[in-house]
Amino acid sequence: MPDMTPQGLQRLAFGGDYNPEQWPESVWQEDVRLMREAGVTMVSVGIFSWALLEPEPGAYDFGWLDRILDLLHEHGIRVDLGTPTVVPPAWFYRAHPDALPVSREGVRYSFGSRGAICHSSPAYRAAAAAITTKLAERYAGHPALALWHVHNEYGVPVSACYCDTCAAHFRRWLDRRYGSVDAVNEAWGTAFWGQRYTSYEQIDPPRLTPTVGNPAQQLDYRRFADATLRENFVAERDILHRLSPGVPVTTNFMTALSQCDAVDYWAWGREVDLVTNDHYLITDGRRTHVNLAMAADLTRSVAGGAPWLLLEHSTSGVNWQPRNPAKRPGEMARNSLGHVARGSEGAMFFQWRQSRRGAEKFHSSMVPHAGTDSRVWREVVRLGADLDSLSALRGTRTVPDVAMVWDWQSWWAQNLEWRPTEDHDARERADSFYETLYDRHLTVDFAHPESDLTAYPLVVVPALYLATEAAGRNLRAYVERGGTLVVSYFSGIVDEHDAVHPGAYPGALRDVLGLTVEEWSPLGAGESVRIAGPGGATLPADVWTEFVVERGAEPVWTYADGPAAGRPAVTRHRLGRGTAWYVSTRLDAASLDTILAGACEDAGITPRGGLPRDVEVVRRSGDSGTYLFALNHTARDAKVPLEAPGTELLQGERAAGHLAVPAGSVRVVRLDS
Repeated sequence: MPDMTPQGLQRLAFGGDYNPEQWPESVWQEDVRLMREAGVTMVSVGIFSWALLEPEPGAYDFGWLDRILDLLHEHGIRVDLGTPTVVPPAWFYRAHPDALPVSREGVRYSFGSRGAICHSSPAYRAAAAAITTKLAERYAGHPALALWHVHNEYGVPVSACYCDTCAAHFRRWLDRRYGSVDAVNEAWGTAFWGQRYTSYEQIDPPRLTPTVGNPAQQLDYRRFADATLRENFVAERDILHRLSPGVPVTTNFMTALSQCDAVDYWAWGREVDLVTNDHYLITDGRRTHVNLAMAADLTRSVAGGAPWLLLEHSTSGVNWQPRNPAKRPGEMARNSLGHVARGSEGAMFFQWRQSRRGAEKFHSSMVPHAGTDSRVWREVVRLGADLDSLSALRGTRTVPDVAMVWDWQSWWAQNLEWRPTEDHDARERADSFYETLYDRHLTVDFAHPESDLTAYPLVVVPALYLATEAAGRNLRAYVERGGTLVVSYFSGIVDEHDAVHPGAYPGALRDVLGLTVEEWSPLGAGESVRIAGPGGATLPADVWTEFVVERGAEPVWTYADGPAAGRPAVTRHRLGRGTAWYVSTRLDAASLDTILAGACEDAGITPRGGLPRDVEVVRRSGDSGTYLFALNHTARDAKVPLEAPGTELLQGERAAGHLAVPAGSVRVVRLDS
């Protein structure tokens, strides 16, 4: 397989979005001087520049871009060159107002933001292909070119359009998917509420209706909208592959469950040459470093375990949340190296120089408004040096311990209307299960429910409402071959069309779990129950209870009170050479740890002693050696046990026995082989 890392980049990627068009050319020389001072190795250019590159239809101005690429090359800085198709110019919308997207409520958005695109628009597709072709023809051979960057953050802020052009496109998509209107009727269950269609022309997007619309239609429209975005990416990618062979093509993902729910990244990961991701801390009261680790693990998993690249994060505060705190001293480096520990081949930012105008002028940057006499700049320079000292680990892979099953299409289906309770949230379950594994110091791979799971001793399923028959067979085979499986409630319920699997809940997962569920009994707001387990221990639970019937499974914990009092709450099913656990109620992360302790014992995963909470330890390994990352997210110094001596790369010191990690700091040890 050809090398799909950024071309000509000999060190870890370090830099950010560079928007020189916002500044007079007199600033450019200062920029490249500071980039060299900071150790910048690559910048992203041209992502929002369509109006400058094509100021009038078919009239192109590449002079300024020629000059900036030449200047960057002269100073040894590689370029991630964007196709600016996320921001069509004002003249384009004046000529093609129907290329602006329409909301589900029938409101057509206006020009003046970003990403306001009907991705079914033939005019948009033609214009995007034209500007991409011109860029590829001009810069395919440019010596600074390292990577092509198509569009920007697909799915944000508009993931779906509901206009008449999309309606026609949707009908064609349905015909390709199902082959006939009768097959659509069967898949959507249109016999319910008299919604049967006799021709494709009768089918519209799931626009606003008086009450809840057909859930299967809504689910298919989510799939269609995602596929339409991907069609446009592939069209640009193929132009770049044809005209600029050998240079990898990417687009920046937003895999964090806290940031984008509109894109099926399993499908997108197969289309890019290099998986890249944007990640921003969400200040919603949760432990932000756990969310960061989860997003990095998820991105690496979308990349199939291969190295990937953090293409955007922030040096300090952002500007689009209700409250935007600054990062504390050392936090930027800890965030950056946390991504590297979990597989990123560098750390890049939005953006290089802080904007004076526009919607993101208060978003932090590598060169802040305060200039180079600032804490942020000094930390940027230090980070550049630290990343340079880690260049030898390029190409190594993060070593996982366990897997978590996640499926974006199941998430879409679960989030549709009229579910048993609004308090059950798939993201919350994923966060809680991940946090529990994180606090057990286990590195998590994410996996599609139909993927090969044999490499993992433990697989956790926090929320799989939509589970195909193939997924059910796959999970059963995993357990029969000796795996340990943990499944949370409201999983296995419906098939790919949001139709309930025949028979009792939990449908596709009945056999592997060795039980059935007669009925759910969600709890009221603020209500809770207790479950009782071994040795008289009890744990609090809320949101959800079930009437579970064992069909081979054994009760481990029982409802002590509540509507299902006396019935099994947590079960364990021996199947073949493995074991399947089922958790039928909502437990917080601390209580989940008690359950996962038993599952880890079944899986042969021994507790990792000597590691304090919020001291993160991750390994990368490959031809150049094994690297242990230790990140101390606490305010106290910590010691991390080492299984072998080695060299600490950031300080250049030998380490053996225990590694000292000061409060808020990071240490990276190349272990002796």
